[in-house]
Amino acid sequence: MDNQNGTALDKDSKNKVTPTRTKIYDWRILYPLNMINHIFKLFYMTVQLLIVSIFKPRAPKTDGPLKRPYGRIAVIGAGLTGISTAAHAISHNFEVEIFEKNDAVGGIWAHVNRTSGLQLNSLLYRFHPGVLWTSTFPKRDEILNECRRLWREYKLESRTRLNTTVTSVTRADSSTDPAEGGHGRWMVNGEGPFDAVVVTIGTCGDKKDASLKGLEDYNGLVVHSSELDDVDLKDKRVVVVGSGASGVEAVQLACEKKSGPVTIIARHDKWIIPRNIFFDTALSLQPFGREIPLSWIPEDILRIFHYGRESWVSPAQLGLFEGTPIVNDEFLTEIHENKCKYVRGDVLKATSTGVKVNVRGRSSSPNDAGSEEHFDADVIVMATGFKRPSVDFLPAELFPERYHRPNLYLQNFSVEDWSILLTNTAYINAIGTVGHFHIGIYLRVLLCLLLDPAARPFPEDMKLWVDLLRWLKRDSAGGALSFFTYMELTLWLISFHFFRPERLNW
Repeated sequence: MDNQNGTALDKDSKNKVTPTRTKIYDWRILYPLNMINHIFKLFYMTVQLLIVSIFKPRAPKTDGPLKRPYGRIAVIGAGLTGISTAAHAISHNFEVEIFEKNDAVGGIWAHVNRTSGLQLNSLLYRFHPGVLWTSTFPKRDEILNECRRLWREYKLESRTRLNTTVTSVTRADSSTDPAEGGHGRWMVNGEGPFDAVVVTIGTCGDKKDASLKGLEDYNGLVVHSSELDDVDLKDKRVVVVGSGASGVEAVQLACEKKSGPVTIIARHDKWIIPRNIFFDTALSLQPFGREIPLSWIPEDILRIFHYGRESWVSPAQLGLFEGTPIVNDEFLTEIHENKCKYVRGDVLKATSTGVKVNVRGRSSSPNDAGSEEHFDADVIVMATGFKRPSVDFLPAELFPERYHRPNLYLQNFSVEDWSILLTNTAYINAIGTVGHFHIGIYLRVLLCLLLDPAARPFPEDMKLWVDLLRWLKRDSAGGALSFFTYMELTLWLISFHFFRPERLNW
């Protein structure tokens, strides 16, 4: 009887609904670190809203053609730079036509892992004044959403031709001579004419599939670093071939997916700098755009405070201002915690169970003598990056000998005709230059030259600018324009106005 009553009581207690207490306050917000975090977020959003309110250009009100446009501009490429360029142009009453070879806008960001994010703080990555980020290091989806939002807001959908590969850009019969103060007018795929062409195809094109001897005998999975989203890496032994930004990101993603041991094969060492807006900005403010006698100071600061006990990973021969650094905070920690093994060496061949590598010392160069070692792998990740897109669709005479990419006027204009602009398409290495205000500034320089014949440079002037910079940076590794900092780029744009003050009117 007692047992039956007890059983009935238990059933009643199971069916009894326990009232929940409504949580009105979360006192954790008052914790010191949480308060600092919320204050920073408030400051961060305030700064962004201030930038938007002051600098954001006005968007068209309708999708229809502009009334009495000043001219017509072709934009080749619908990535972040292309959408920003077109938005700036249309807001200044220039009609635009965007040509994009893929079926969606977004450029390289539409072809990377969803975990891919900005390497620089998003306050330094404002590819358009109207961008409004929700976090300091947004991921791929937020970046694409902002790009598409601006695309729609500036009525660019109807002005974009998707799935359209540009195969030719030719001079129209109405072109005038740049040597006499004129400029080219252009036909794109036989259509036009356009008063100017802005090439915004970037520096990352199709995937680069590096050949690896013996790969046909390998029994595991081989995948490009941009295709890791749906790959099961849990408890798998992973070897990453390549130590650039995509390689470092692949290591990070493998660790997040709780893989087994990860080995990264570094043919070249690259500098890794922290995700710190103050330090990264300080580096980009170096005005010389090259290694200088005092470059050892930031290099030693990095080795001591960022690399720490993993300072052996830092480059022994490459200067900080000689190549594009990788911005990352987690990679060195993963090495320190033995989640990732960093190996300097040359991959010799794939075997049925992994890869053979010529392992070298810290001060060595590729293909130097070393010791042969084998690394087992269930998955080989080819972090070989992307091919540099070709600009062969442009007339060859725009790039005479010694004045091809990156040796262009202001590093972006053809020295033979300023009406061809290659924004974010000509650079090789840089610090702090991705997605900042220069996209809009370069476009405004182009608009200035279109609207004011007196402001236009002649071809010999543009070549002289390149030659002068070559002389000033004659000892730079790789060439005068193969590396630059954001401050140097800013000085170029200031000099553009300084020597011709009448250009300030625009």
